[in-house]
Amino acid sequence: MTGASARCRAAILISGGGTNLQAFIDAVRGGTLDLDIAVVISNRADAYGLTRASQAGIETVCIPHKDFDSRDAFDAALAEGIDAYAPDIVILAGFMRILTARFVRRYQGRLLNIHPSLLPLYPGLDTHRRALEAGDRWHGSTVHFVTEELDGGPRIIQGRVPVRPDDDADSLAARVLEVEHRIYPLAAGWLAAGRLVLCDGKAVLDGRELSEPYQYGG
Repeated sequence: MTGASARCRAAILISGGGTNLQAFIDAVRGGTLDLDIAVVISNRADAYGLTRASQAGIETVCIPHKDFDSRDAFDAALAEGIDAYAPDIVILAGFMRILTARFVRRYQGRLLNIHPSLLPLYPGLDTHRRALEAGDRWHGSTVHFVTEELDGGPRIIQGRVPVRPDDDADSLAARVLEVEHRIYPLAAGWLAAGRLVLCDGKAVLDGRELSEPYQYGG
């Protein structure tokens, strides 16, 4: 962090509507998250999350990935854009890009993501459909440290919701999103306060290694 008494600074990366971003904005405004959102960066100029950020008085940056001829080139520009705001932590909030190993290593231990499944179940896409097709009784979302393994970093916290008999992918996704809005600011707050660290490839909360993620609800 920038200092013992300094408020933790975060860069939030988005690609779309920014509902998790809004959860962070609301938590900061409500006093439940002690964090300074220094910048919101998107790879899409039409991402509504940029509007959410501007309305909240947060600086925004757009770095279109289509302007670059390689993933490495885009990630280098993205890192430059992030570092201009000197954030302590980087939060992926619906950022729909696979990041290079070099980028991930640059922010190792300071880079969080949220995935809409109870990892290690269903990494990748279409998680709600896959949970329904498998007949799962529970579904949910996982906050994890980002590592070079896609959706495979150390798990920090999970929020669970029951799968209802009448659920379809949309209704299940809506309930999972509600729990995401609770657990993601919580985990980011732990990281911002120094309670959560990545140590030897493990998530450690309040000095205790999380062999299993913290369970929220369910």
